[in-house]
Amino acid sequence: MRTQVAIIGAGPAGLLLSHLLYKAGIDCVILERRDRAYVESRIRAGILEQITVDLLRQVGVNERMDREGLPHDGFAMATGEETIRIDMAALTGKNVMVYGQTEVTRDLIDAAIERNIPLLFEAESVAVHEVTGAKPIITWTRHGKEEKLEADFIAGCDGFHGVARASIPADKLSLFERIYPFGWLGLLADVPPCDHELIYASHERGFALASMRSHTRSRYYVQVPLTEKVEEWSDERFWDELTVRLGPDVAPRITRGPSLEKSIAPLRSFVAEPMRYGNLFLAGDAAHIVPPTGAKGLNLAASDVAFLAEGLIEHYKGRAAGLDHYSARALSRIWKAERFSWWFTSLMHRFPDTDGFGRRMQMAELDYIKSSETARRTVAENYVGLPLL
Repeated sequence: MRTQVAIIGAGPAGLLLSHLLYKAGIDCVILERRDRAYVESRIRAGILEQITVDLLRQVGVNERMDREGLPHDGFAMATGEETIRIDMAALTGKNVMVYGQTEVTRDLIDAAIERNIPLLFEAESVAVHEVTGAKPIITWTRHGKEEKLEADFIAGCDGFHGVARASIPADKLSLFERIYPFGWLGLLADVPPCDHELIYASHERGFALASMRSHTRSRYYVQVPLTEKVEEWSDERFWDELTVRLGPDVAPRITRGPSLEKSIAPLRSFVAEPMRYGNLFLAGDAAHIVPPTGAKGLNLAASDVAFLAEGLIEHYKGRAAGLDHYSARALSRIWKAERFSWWFTSLMHRFPDTDGFGRRMQMAELDYIKSSETARRTVAENYVGLPLL
């Protein structure tokens, strides 16, 4: 087999890249080690920056998002005693869209099949070869048969544990990581949200988040130690703790119901650089992870592939600068998003070493945000997403 761009991974990054290339008339093949049902069922984030929304509209995969997505003009930061609203629309002229990553993935897969973009699920034992040469090669096994693909370029969009980054020699990468000493216990339930916008809560007992997937499906989170087990948290215990952390103003509006899904996600910050090795390019979680506090994971993946698609399109028009600058452009935006996610996480969570002084610093920061339009504008500007430069 032969193609121009081989894409490893059928998550949002790889799928969106395939549609950007399709629109430009560039051939690609997507390899995914999981089956379609697994890929479409993964529960992930649900906040889309305007840039991500615009990219989905650009590739024509926006009909269901525009019909079912929930535009949000603001969000709240709660302290247990008061609520600070960040009016993103007034402060930046932009908003965000609540539309689950699961739904984005399904839409992109449906469109890829409709457009006959080659999408090979259950591609096992994927390996990359000769990425520093002119014609990189990917090999894999599918349904017991060994297969091989030659390409001009390989896009590694296969996540944190994927083969793409692992194929780059260790001495060619610099890795930066911070592991947070807690996780998010998330609960999904078919109950109406407690508010029409997201609420991030900083409480003495720990962080909490009131989010949603639709007008009838809610997603809630509470901060827990990494030693906690999901089995230790009954639905009743979760709802009780959430009610305390969101505070007396919000608690009466919480509708309880049986959980559809409950899980604990650890938090980490991670960046690998550079994001290019020969003709192998990293994008999305293969290159970086952010704690979910800032809602940046999916959106960074989208901006990565926007930069990468632009470089690939320029290459096939005879210009190399776009690909040569891909890593630097992507990393500039990534590190700013890492900074915001780290700051927001540090502000809203209770750390094991948080003492009285540390808690007072968090409260002072929140009070400053409440009293300063400049501070609220900075928060809003980062939350809606920095521009593509």
